[in-house]
Amino acid sequence: MKRRSLLSLAAGSSLFASGCASTRTAPNNAPALQGTGDLGVVIERAQGALTLINTSGRAITGRVEGLGDLSHASVVFSRDARFAYVFGRDGGLTRVDILTQRITHRVMQAGNSIGGAISADGSLVVAQNYTPGGIKVFDAATLELLADVPATMSGGQRSRVVGLADLPQQRFVYSLFDAGAICIADCSQPRQPQITTIENIGQQPYDALLSPNGRTYIAGLFGEDGLAMVDLWDEQPQARRILGGYGRGQKPLPVYKMPHLRGWAIAGRHAYLPAIGRHEVLVVDTSSWQEVGRIPVAGQPVFVMARPDGRQVWVNFSVPDYNRVQVIDTPSQRVVQTLEPGKAVLHMEFTPRGESVWISCRDDNRVQVYDTHTRELQASLTVDAPSGIFFTARAQRMGF
Repeated sequence: MKRRSLLSLAAGSSLFASGCASTRTAPNNAPALQGTGDLGVVIERAQGALTLINTSGRAITGRVEGLGDLSHASVVFSRDARFAYVFGRDGGLTRVDILTQRITHRVMQAGNSIGGAISADGSLVVAQNYTPGGIKVFDAATLELLADVPATMSGGQRSRVVGLADLPQQRFVYSLFDAGAICIADCSQPRQPQITTIENIGQQPYDALLSPNGRTYIAGLFGEDGLAMVDLWDEQPQARRILGGYGRGQKPLPVYKMPHLRGWAIAGRHAYLPAIGRHEVLVVDTSSWQEVGRIPVAGQPVFVMARPDGRQVWVNFSVPDYNRVQVIDTPSQRVVQTLEPGKAVLHMEFTPRGESVWISCRDDNRVQVYDTHTRELQASLTVDAPSGIFFTARAQRMGF
């Protein structure tokens, strides 16, 4: 009896081992199993393509073509970080499977688009559009259009939409460039969004920033000095003006030199802002939203981005200084190093823990990877006219 039990156990163990082996063996045409937490994409703006990358290996893993006009493209990710939603300037919205390296869905949803967002639960994707002005709500799995919300002004014309960001509970916030307003969209019933409009916030909001906790929404004003801020935790949110001198007395800049507010840095209790028309970074206390310092830098800042731990802030610049990147040490609030990664630095992205930063150099067709501690070059990757860099870690961050 004991012998029979042992034989049965041995046979069962053999079957179990065989079963385990079979689950590890993928079909010949299936991709190798891998996680998605250390993946990302680089926009090839001239080719309408994505370069797929792995941040742990600092390597290119593939390429996806056929995404249209990506001259001002942005990307958000599904909650599981497997799918990238690419918003093209031509109004194209494309869902890309990063693991199988293919397009799963694509729609032409507008004539001129400027980005989008994904809901906190990952079920909805929202596009913000210039032409026709408004937002559109899509099913994230199928890209089925669920709602078309026009940004209609008093005279019947449509306003361009900018500064779209996701909020908790399937809500979104965005600004109306031509109407001088901020809107909050409750999409809990996605086929019938409920819109709350805050009017008279200032002239021509051109971009916006959401604080990491989702409480504070700040819109930059292209048409006048200062910024508009909304406390989204208020029961009846209202806009108030902050930093009234922001841009004051400076010669108006062309649009291509305007800083991107998504590239502002909040590190500790300070925000670091690009000074309009000046070679400075402003330091602002986030409890009072008053300016408390200025840091001289090499040119007109465009992206001012904090390492995830807040210890460093990295800055790139507009023409003619866009071959440089400077590193600010936040405790001392001074520049500690100047790097020259290459020609036409357009974007930077930190790895999730901040040990490396990836920098796109458009005119050199390179993406340079630096160690943020030693500031030494770790890798140099060939990418055709790279612009935006987006890592899947954004899937877990509000407002990204």
